[in-house]
Amino acid sequence: MDRSGARAGRLVLQPAGHRAFIPAPLPPDPPVRIDESLGALLSRADQAIGRLDGATLTLPDPSLFVAMYVRQEAVLSSQIEGTQSSLDDILRFELDPKGSEIPADAIEVFNYVRAMNHGLDRLATLPLSLRLIKEIHGVLLENVRGADKQPGEFRSSSSKPFTHSSTAMGALADCSSLCFSATEGCCGSRCCI
Repeated sequence: MDRSGARAGRLVLQPAGHRAFIPAPLPPDPPVRIDESLGALLSRADQAIGRLDGATLTLPDPSLFVAMYVRQEAVLSSQIEGTQSSLDDILRFELDPKGSEIPADAIEVFNYVRAMNHGLDRLATLPLSLRLIKEIHGVLLENVRGADKQPGEFRSSSSKPFTHSSTAMGALADCSSLCFSATEGCCGSRCCI
């Protein structure tokens, strides 16, 4: 099946032999048509966001809810790269960073949390930019595997993440193996610059 004309984007063969997904430019062409079915889905999504917003009014401190969500997202995001750590591991690490029973991967996952918080804090003084992305990347790789791989800099060659070929999550990870090239932009296109 030829997917080269897919509306969402296309797969492009990279010099290292794997394919990278290059998203189509926005806005989509032809424009999105909001029919009755899509309108109903949008309405349900809007209602769910309203319920979530209402639920935050009952919380004594909504920032605690967000903080836990960021930690759970860090755990899930790190699993794409093969890192094995749980939310319990992260919370134990935060309570006792020198604890002897804490998996080494917990430090790596905690860096996701630190990087997210750093990025959110810096958005107060710096626009979303390549400079900010590099700063976040530097925090992400601090004192973990990959710290010797030019933290805070864009790659000059392609990279293929941990391969999970037999799972849906693996397929997503393989399709999202976008890389930044210092000389060519994102995977050879200018979509990320």
